[in-house]
Amino acid sequence: MLRRGMIMLSRSSAIKHVAATAPISRRVVSRFVPGEETADAVRAATELAALGFTSTIDHLGEDTLAAEQATATVKAYLDLLDALAEKGLADRAEVSVKLSAVGQALADSGDTFALDNAAQICAKAAEVGTTVTLDMEDHTTTDSTLSILTELRRDFPMTGGVLQTQLRRTEGDVRDLAYEGSRVRLCKGAYQEPDSVAFTSRQEIDRAYVRSLKLLIDSPAYPMIATHDPRLIDIAAVLAVRADRTQDSMEYQMLYGVRPDEQGRLAAQGNRVRVYVPYGDEWYGYLVRRMAEKPANVMLFLKSLTSRR
Repeated sequence: MLRRGMIMLSRSSAIKHVAATAPISRRVVSRFVPGEETADAVRAATELAALGFTSTIDHLGEDTLAAEQATATVKAYLDLLDALAEKGLADRAEVSVKLSAVGQALADSGDTFALDNAAQICAKAAEVGTTVTLDMEDHTTTDSTLSILTELRRDFPMTGGVLQTQLRRTEGDVRDLAYEGSRVRLCKGAYQEPDSVAFTSRQEIDRAYVRSLKLLIDSPAYPMIATHDPRLIDIAAVLAVRADRTQDSMEYQMLYGVRPDEQGRLAAQGNRVRVYVPYGDEWYGYLVRRMAEKPANVMLFLKSLTSRR
């Protein structure tokens, strides 16, 4: 019920206007999304780098159904990568790309169009000295996304992939991607999936995360451990010690504005910590989905909309 209600909220232009204009809610928005422009993303990456973090930057948008919009998204990424290089941040910031934002959902030619567009972004990233990670979306796109990842890695082997442990198939996908040089982001997954393809209880998803995490840490791949769950972070640390992993052979990833103290604690211990930075004018849907993932975030958001201060 909560998730359904928040999805409905994410489609409300009136609530978006309040969130964008009310002084207190603007502060909540800026906590999770640094802004709409390329300069905002670069500023956030610069600030994070000064604190000892790396970043992965997502130009917000998905489910693009027009070729022109997909092309505009590609240009936004190319401009972002040039701006990062100009600021000397190429070794501290990469980009995350949703294939549905660059044409995957287009009728008939979606996969080919998305592959060509993603290849443009990967080529620019390689030119300036950084990398790309392909975000994973709902289960209907998993096969397509992994197929495009395989094609991209022929020319751009450092392209990262994402696997969601709520999906029942993921342990098999981890085994397929757990090879030398393979960058794999492991997350629980934020999409509401049917029982037929996904675990639905918190306990099942957590256990599935640990199983996939062990496979990944014990492999020669490069694990990117994307979670804010303190129990899973502790388990990852124990597994890394058992596997004799060095701190530079893996990294932790967390969302911009979420558990910054924990991000600092992990970095202070010598771990690699990468912060996922979203930006762009499609921030509202992203923000509400993040709220839906955690009840405490929902209350923070709603309070910001109703407060008079």
